[in-house]
Amino acid sequence: GPNRYIKRAFDVTLALLALILLGPLLLLIAVLIKLDSRGPILFRQERVGMDGRLFTLYKFRTMRADADEQPHRAVMTQLIRGSLRMASATTAPRAEGERPPDARRVLYGKVPNDRRITRIGRWLRRWSLDELPQFINVLKGEMSVVGPRPPIPYEVEHYSSWHRKRLEVKPGITGLWQVSGRNRLPFERMVELDLYYIEHWSLWLDVKILLQTLPAILRRETE
Repeated sequence: GPNRYIKRAFDVTLALLALILLGPLLLLIAVLIKLDSRGPILFRQERVGMDGRLFTLYKFRTMRADADEQPHRAVMTQLIRGSLRMASATTAPRAEGERPPDARRVLYGKVPNDRRITRIGRWLRRWSLDELPQFINVLKGEMSVVGPRPPIPYEVEHYSSWHRKRLEVKPGITGLWQVSGRNRLPFERMVELDLYYIEHWSLWLDVKILLQTLPAILRRETE
């Protein structure tokens, strides 16, 4: 219906503005990544979009070029199956003598004390700047500015039928889950928030989520 066209126009306008206004910052980040570690500037990863269609998601690279995805796959599998909650994340494997992470600071899908992350990558993740290249995905029509987080194919393999309902819309750079204390929410609650967003979507809801995104990032940093 018309809402789809309104949302698309909103997305394209925001993405173009962001890429133009943030151009100097994007260039600086690209230079810092090249100076910090060997490997490409952008990280490309296959994700699942609307209706289960696969697409290539872009991020600034935050890990070593030879990083293994197995630790992330293990964490995600446990989260989706419900056997690992954020409060129990202190049980994640760690080096001998290393302090367990504060459970409140373990983000959904993030491996605690991840040694694969580069120096500049840690800074980019802290402020969610690694997500900025996804505005390219928005222009390509694969993502929306606001929507559910785009899952990796191996995550979807563990979805139950009601989890798959979150694939009924385009995934987003930010969303209701991201501004609702994402480092404290189990997977089931994330899906509930996504389904609430899908059922109650309005342009005003998108604007409210966007206005809450920066405060949410700052709040996460001070927790």
